[in-house]
Amino acid sequence: MSDHSTTVDHVHGHAHGHDPHVAHHFDNAQQQYESGNLGMWLFLITEVMFFGGMFGAYAVYRTWYPDAFEFASTATNIPLGAANTVVLIISSLTMALAVQASQLGQQKKLVTMILLTMLFGSIFLGVKAFEYSEKYHHGHIPGPNFVWHGEGGREVQILFCLYFAMTGMHAVHMVVGLGIMTWLLITAMKGKYSPEYYNPVEITGLYWHFVDIVWIFLFPLLYLI
Repeated sequence: MSDHSTTVDHVHGHAHGHDPHVAHHFDNAQQQYESGNLGMWLFLITEVMFFGGMFGAYAVYRTWYPDAFEFASTATNIPLGAANTVVLIISSLTMALAVQASQLGQQKKLVTMILLTMLFGSIFLGVKAFEYSEKYHHGHIPGPNFVWHGEGGREVQILFCLYFAMTGMHAVHMVVGLGIMTWLLITAMKGKYSPEYYNPVEITGLYWHFVDIVWIFLFPLLYLI
């Protein structure tokens, strides 16, 4: 009877001493932190390979049709693309400040930085929607109704195919990012994060920075070069 009581007390002791932020399948907070970061980095590697295929296609077709790509790039809206680049860079800054705020336990600053990051992400998508609308009205949507009166021939469609494929997938990643940020905002407002537990904020920051970096490559390739 005494041994049984000792065992029960031992189990309950572990239950009461267990960090509520640590999932049951992890031994401790450090293991959970390292596993979460490793998982995100592995996911980002698969994303690099995914976008790498598109960048590879861009390199091949640009080598084959350099003149057509040069003429087609004149139809891109450089001021809007540049503005969106600035918006995303600022959003990366606010995301980094959100991570810092979570590490320091600055609750109000964390919520504010998440809101600002979401705001800049939404502005980016709004500008991109306007650009797509502009392309639609000019008949620059690849397909049977494609219209092009400039130089370069029908091969200019290739750039527009890549433009919509690459920026479209980037926009999808932005939408997913905003969804994650919405969940992060709700949990942050509930006071879930602290200097002892901020891994979800940091992991979300890694994803957000990756999406921003992809655009840093897309902008010069599709708009400037």
